[in-house]
Amino acid sequence: MSLGFRISGRIGKPVGEVFDAVVNPTKLSGYFTTIGGASAPLVAGTTVTWWKSVPVEVDEVTKDKRIVLRWDATDADGKPAYKTRIEMNFEPLEDGGTFVTIAEEGWREGEAGLKKSYLNCEGWSQMLACMKAYLEYGINLRDGYYRSELRGEPANETNI
Repeated sequence: MSLGFRISGRIGKPVGEVFDAVVNPTKLSGYFTTIGGASAPLVAGTTVTWWKSVPVEVDEVTKDKRIVLRWDATDADGKPAYKTRIEMNFEPLEDGGTFVTIAEEGWREGEAGLKKSYLNCEGWSQMLACMKAYLEYGINLRDGYYRSELRGEPANETNI
C-alpha cells in the first residue's frame, strides 16, 4: 500500500480558463511557481521544470478535463528514490465555475513517506487556494507566503 491524498475546491471561472491556468507556464508562474517559474506548457510526453530545479514529467493532458504528472519523491536520506503520481481533474459546474480535484499518491509507507505526503498535501492545498485568488480576484497569494520565498528561494521541505 502507498500513501496518498486528495484535495478539491471550486474556482468561480469556466473550466477552460481554470485548465489554462495550470498548463500555461506564464499563468502558473503568476500564482504557484512564482520563483523560477515554469519552463514550458504542460504537454503529454514532455518534462517541464518548475521553480528552476524541479523536473515534472507530463504523462497525460486531456484539454479541460485531466492532467497527470509524475515527479521525484525522496527517500529518508533526501535522495530521489521513486516517483509519485499527481492527477488533476477539472469538472465544469452548472453555475459556470469549475470543481478542481488534485490527488497525489505513491509515497512509500513509513515516517519519511508520511511526512513528505503531508508536506505535499499542504502545497497542493495552498496551490488551489492561490489559483482561486489569482483567477477570481487577480491577486497572488503566494507572494511572501513562505519565509523562504521572502528570501527569494522556492519553498521546499527544509526551508518553509
